[in-house]
Order: sequence, then structure tokens, then C-alpha cells
Amino acid sequence: MNLVFGSPGRYVQGTEVLAQAGTYLAHCGRKAVVVIDSYVLGLIRQRLDDTCAQSDVELHYITFDGEITADGIAGLRAAAAEVGFDMILAVGGGKCIDAGKALAHTSGRALITMPTVASNDAPTSKNYVVYDAHHQLSEVGHLLVSPRYVLVDTSLIAQAPRQFLLAGIADALTKKFEAEQCYKSGGVNMFGARPALSGLVLARECYRIIRQYAEPALAQAGTGEVTVAFDHLIEAVLLMSGLGFESGGLSIAHAMTRGLSKIPGAQQQVHGWQVAYGLLVQLVLEDRDAELMGDMLSFFQRIGLPRNLTELGVPNVDNSVLMQVAEPTLKAPHARNFSSVSGGALTCDELIGAMRALEGLTH
Repeated sequence: MNLVFGSPGRYVQGTEVLAQAGTYLAHCGRKAVVVIDSYVLGLIRQRLDDTCAQSDVELHYITFDGEITADGIAGLRAAAAEVGFDMILAVGGGKCIDAGKALAHTSGRALITMPTVASNDAPTSKNYVVYDAHHQLSEVGHLLVSPRYVLVDTSLIAQAPRQFLLAGIADALTKKFEAEQCYKSGGVNMFGARPALSGLVLARECYRIIRQYAEPALAQAGTGEVTVAFDHLIEAVLLMSGLGFESGGLSIAHAMTRGLSKIPGAQQQVHGWQVAYGLLVQLVLEDRDAELMGDMLSFFQRIGLPRNLTELGVPNVDNSVLMQVAEPTLKAPHARNFSSVSGGALTCDELIGAMRALEGLTH
């Protein structure tokens, strides 16, 4: 099987990136559709208009405040069809960036992403998630090519409330353990290919940087001030995490989102919280030693991540709930990227047992 490593065309991070955006957009064309939510539009429109005017880039704004559903995407495509555009600039959080990807997928135009929060690593990746009307995951779309540019203005991201950064940390935290499992099990990465060692190395370094800088960076969140710790953490959460999962592969922690999105309480939680819980279950399945489990549970408690289903918002944890989580999880493609301690394929009983064991460790 071929090894495949993928990445955005260029990743740019700094405190003045918004003011320089026009220069980068001009490399991709002269007319851009900007997919953005109403709040962020009010926050940055003047600055974005100014930088693009200097570079002779025309902007057409489409506000997207809805959900990433088939209907939401269809409405976005209809609005964009009225504009002849060379590129798409997706600005904001995960929803707007995924909406921009969906538009790029059908139009074939260049995609530039500009995150205003670091709540996940969507800005660097080629895939996007579509939900149904009940906020249950219905499909994962894949761009043929990765974003052309990822423009990360850390001054903007430093203004966002703490909970957004915490969600991004939670999402990135899992990547080392998932990439290691994918590599160990002979699984496939997000390109349907053999995992790249480069992706594994980035996922491991991502985890190291998170453990070193998460707590001081979280203390800065919402202040607008960019410290060295904050800058390093943003690079880990957006770039290292994104490249680590796409080229290194995913495993149980992300597979569990398929099951968790089916049960009340957990389905309302952000992606980062779901996968953070999924990581703890994966570590139990791996039969990790008490020292690592204790360290991870302590870290989760200090920064405010869920350590069990109750903390994830599930009101009643019983057999039927555990089965509702386990069955869809094992049907997820990433679940195959796992080497069970027993040596065979992971079973429902093993997964339910791990969830029960985690409840016992944390109550």
C-alpha cells in the first residue's frame, strides 16, 4: 500500500495575518466568495475589505449561520451560484469552515481558510462533516485537494472565549494515541493509505506541546494577548493536530463520536468533548498503566474536560445507553485502526467493559 502525506498548500500564523490576507488571496484569484457568520462579519469586515482592496481582490459575502446539513449546503451553493468566483474564503469556526469546504468540493475552486477560534483542526484538513436535522452525523465529505492557504491570525483567536480553545485542545490531545494505534494496527489514514511516519511524529509532538503549554495558554484565552505559550499551542492545535490525524490516522477516540452523537446529553456536546471522553475509553482498552491513567484524569480535571459519561452530560448511564454508543462506534471506519489487547477485532463487550471501567475509575 502506498504511503500518503497530505497538507495545506501554505500555513501562515501570526498577529497581523488578517491585515495581510489580501496578499495571499491575490495568489489564488481576483474574486472571492467569503463564507462567514454574522457575528464574525461584524468583527472583521472592515479590516478584510481594506486588505483586499489594496490587493485588488473583490469580495462577495455570504453569511452562514445555519447547520452543516444537506439543506444548509444546498442554500449556500445556490447563493454562491449567483457570483462568478475564483476562490472561497471560509472564515470563523468549524461550521463556516466546513461550509466553505462543502462549497469548494462542488465548485472545484481554491479554498482559503481563516479560523477565528481554535476549537478544532478543521482549517488545515480536507474533510468536512455533514449532520442530519437531529444533529447526528450523516456523512463525512472529502475535498480532492487540501486548502490552498490557512491564514491564522493569533490576535483574533486570542480574543475568543476559553471554551473554544479548550475544545480545540481536547480534539488535538487524542491525535498521538490514535496515530500510534493506526500505525501499530496496520490501519489506513484519512487518504485511505498507509500512515506516514511524518504524521505520527507530528501527532506525538502535538501532544508534548499541549501538555507543556495548555494551562498557561488557557489562562490567556479571551484576553487578546498573544504570548509565546499561546502561539505554540495554536500551532499544535491547528497545524500539528490536523496533519497528524490526516496523515497519521484516527482510531477509537474519534470512532466513538458515531455512538456518542446518538445519545441525549452527549450529542449536544462539542466534538472536542466527545473525543476527549473517547480517548479515555481508548486508553482503558489499551490497558494503560495506572500512572498514565492517573496523570491523564488529573489533567482532564484541572482544565475542565469530561472524564466519564455523566460529566459528558448523559443523565442515565445504563446498559441500553452503553449499547447505543458501542454499536455505531464499532461500525465507524476508524474503529478498524485498533489493535485489541486480546489480539482479535474489538468487540461490543470489550468496548462496553472499557466504558464501565472508566465510570468506576472516576466516580
